Amino acid sequence: MLAIIPARGGSKGVPKKNIRILGGKPLIQWTIEAALNSSKVDRVILSTDDEEIAEICRPLGVEIPFLRPSYLAKDESIAVDNYIYTMDRLAKEFDITEDEFTVLLPTAPFRGAEDIDNAIDMFYETRADSVISCCELEHPIEWSLKLNMNSKILDIKNFKNLKNRQDYPLSYRPNGAIYILKKSLLKEHKTYFTKKTYAYLMTPKKSIDIDTLLDFNYAEFLINEKI
Repeated sequence: MLAIIPARGGSKGVPKKNIRILGGKPLIQWTIEAALNSSKVDRVILSTDDEEIAEICRPLGVEIPFLRPSYLAKDESIAVDNYIYTMDRLAKEFDITEDEFTVLLPTAPFRGAEDIDNAIDMFYETRADSVISCCELEHPIEWSLKLNMNSKILDIKNFKNLKNRQDYPLSYRPNGAIYILKKSLLKEHKTYFTKKTYAYLMTPKKSIDIDTLLDFNYAEFLINEKI
């Protein structure tokens, strides 16, 4: 299976996030190494609009057949559009025509090759339309709040009969580490989710998604403490 690692250069919260050093190497290198070590992935493609990211990643063994156009690398750009563009261009220019592919976001450094392999196995064994990596929510979804513009809590009637945490069924969220998709279905529905979408469950540590400096510091702590 082909793997796409999307890494645009315009990170706002943490400038140059994808190439910021974590544990002695660029953040994106953790994902590249996991993809290259996967026994189920046969090609690893970097999708980036940023030449600096490309220059850092080329020696690591990832393929960069072209740079992503700028209109697919803006804050408001839709990820699905970039994946369709990438797969269509790979088919047109490089005769890479398979329908299935996996997306590995570079902000999930603790997702390992074994997770990629297991998720791909699930995709084929269940004959899924898609497989999305997920983790358990830290708190019941019923405890979530909605606020108005002045931070006033809305729908307080929903909180009059709250139960203890253990009395609620478990809830899960996508963790951003692994997406296994079909180009044909993305083109048709423009969504990752269908009635045949399965969740590949991951531990809290493996589900860490680095978006802020606090996330970086926490991940560095886990690496240094070998937790």
